Amino acid sequence: MAADKLTRDTVIDQAMALADEEGVDAVTIRRLAARLGVTPMALYWHFKNKDELMAALAEHVLGGVTAGVSPDDPWRDRLRVLVEAVVHAMREHRSLPDILTAVVDKHSVDSFNRATEAALDVLTTAGFTISESFYISSYLLNGTIGLVKGRPDCPKGPERDEAERRRQHALRLEALPRGRFPHVVEYGTIAAGPVDVEHYFSFGIDVMLSGVEAMAAGREKPE
Repeated sequence: MAADKLTRDTVIDQAMALADEEGVDAVTIRRLAARLGVTPMALYWHFKNKDELMAALAEHVLGGVTAGVSPDDPWRDRLRVLVEAVVHAMREHRSLPDILTAVVDKHSVDSFNRATEAALDVLTTAGFTISESFYISSYLLNGTIGLVKGRPDCPKGPERDEAERRRQHALRLEALPRGRFPHVVEYGTIAAGPVDVEHYFSFGIDVMLSGVEAMAAGREKPE
């Protein structure tokens, strides 16, 4: 690609693809320039350094997180929409958790600030103090990262190898002393089966939000 045809959006798209394919550490100015067929200097017209690029990637992926939040909906519905949107973004772009970690100042990312503001608005409406709301929003963000990174169907090789990995894992669990670990052994009897990944995510979101809803009982402000 000719350097004069290179756009900021093209750089972001290719950097995002590289991060999703090989991880955030693979996204270097030199590696990205080679992928785009330009010199590293051509990228510096758009981003002064990798920190700026990481912030742009976070902005790009998080841009639509608040799009489905309606101020007229009950706070519980708004909170669920936010959490589900973040989970969806992370499922679409598996590098997003590491991109967020790599961004030195997350509050330099406008879409992150919009999502944070929306979460704080929801949680203060639920009756939490502003400091409690900030803590909860942080816990939920970390919870979504753990949920996505811990997904049980995450492939570590070809599909046939993944099925064999699950089978071997199940056998190891079933081989444990049943008298000491009856529940672990029981789980081993189903661990080799197919994973219902949609249930995994919806159940995980339910677990996180049910705690917030239980704590909010009797505290929420009139909407």
